Amino acid sequence: MTLKERFVPYSKADIISICMNEGTLSSEQSVLFSDVCSLISSIYHFKFHSSLELLKESYAPVNPDLDTKILHSKSDDEKTKLENELISELKTLLNAANFEEILQADLDRALQEESLFKIKLNVDFNDFEQVLFFRRGESTKQEMLSSWFGLKKKSISFINYDRVVIYVKYKNQHYFDQVKRKQLFFQPGSTIIKLFQNIPRADLEMLFPNTEVRMKTIDKLIIGVPAVVGGIIMLATKLGATLLLTWTVIAFWLNMHEEPVILDQAALLGLAAGFGALGAFLWKQFSNFKNRKIQFMKTLTDSLYFKNLDNNTGVFHRLIDAAEEEECKETILAYYFLLRADSSLDADDLDNEIERWFQSKYQCSFDFEINDAITKLIDLGLVKQAGKLLSAIPLNDARLQLDVLWDGYFEFDH
Repeated sequence: MTLKERFVPYSKADIISICMNEGTLSSEQSVLFSDVCSLISSIYHFKFHSSLELLKESYAPVNPDLDTKILHSKSDDEKTKLENELISELKTLLNAANFEEILQADLDRALQEESLFKIKLNVDFNDFEQVLFFRRGESTKQEMLSSWFGLKKKSISFINYDRVVIYVKYKNQHYFDQVKRKQLFFQPGSTIIKLFQNIPRADLEMLFPNTEVRMKTIDKLIIGVPAVVGGIIMLATKLGATLLLTWTVIAFWLNMHEEPVILDQAALLGLAAGFGALGAFLWKQFSNFKNRKIQFMKTLTDSLYFKNLDNNTGVFHRLIDAAEEEECKETILAYYFLLRADSSLDADDLDNEIERWFQSKYQCSFDFEINDAITKLIDLGLVKQAGKLLSAIPLNDARLQLDVLWDGYFEFDH
């Protein structure tokens, strides 16, 4: 059974618009509510800025795209500490953006599933020191697959991930020296972070940076069977005389044949033509193999081109924006539904009210993070508590409270 997603599938702007257009707020209250939402957005933007700076600082020693010089070299212990901070902060950020970690057991199961691509992919996991996967937005989709040159079609259902983040740390240079790997397309010891969209669970292996395209058995047969049949026909029709003459010459040189072989101009031209035809045939089969492999590589490249959203440091900026949006949406929704309630609500009632409202009005189902939302409301001072019951403070008081909180971030001792 698939668990409901924590992700609220509407933008912050849409959530604010939904609340303001429901009809429960007067014109004056709508202005105040808009101000409250703007202050909430500014506060979370300010808070997440420090997370971004920490991520960039922790990532710098292992960032393969770094375009600035590092002032002080880090010891191995310092690098390990920074990497641990990077992973910890990244997981915290991904959790705030409502991503779920794909555990090793789930990843192994995904790698065993039949790929939607008509290609076979191979990943050398020995290159990696650590691999982490995270996803958001799991859904079941349908797709029509064709086979036998389009003569046979079947509809399949598969699990699709709307967003996938992959964290991969390569092993250090010492390891690749030991295994005598010299031509590397990556920087040993570096870490890459990538963000993708619309990835079938069965095709997660295509996201690894060292994925190699391999031919399936059917593809080998498509190339191999015509090559063998063509080769037999060529041997029987065009190369029979050439091979017989070649064998006679070799036998004479090895003293297996007593009569000398006369190689006149016609015989030499026949040999040249025969071996030329054989060479052309072999080259054609080799080209067929290479072209089919290039076709598969293009299929993989084209897919990744449109699915890749960001890389390395750029992923941090996207995730920060996503986390800000999620934190704001949860806070705004919890405050609004307490504000519109006729009486105080406990956490369960508030949670059920929000989820039922979206289900009935927008046919949208998600698992609203009520405990996280209430914690944020309490931290911002936007609710009153009476035991387990919660009530929203008035909009005018909320705007004043957030304004004081915002100003307090920039107080300095003189």
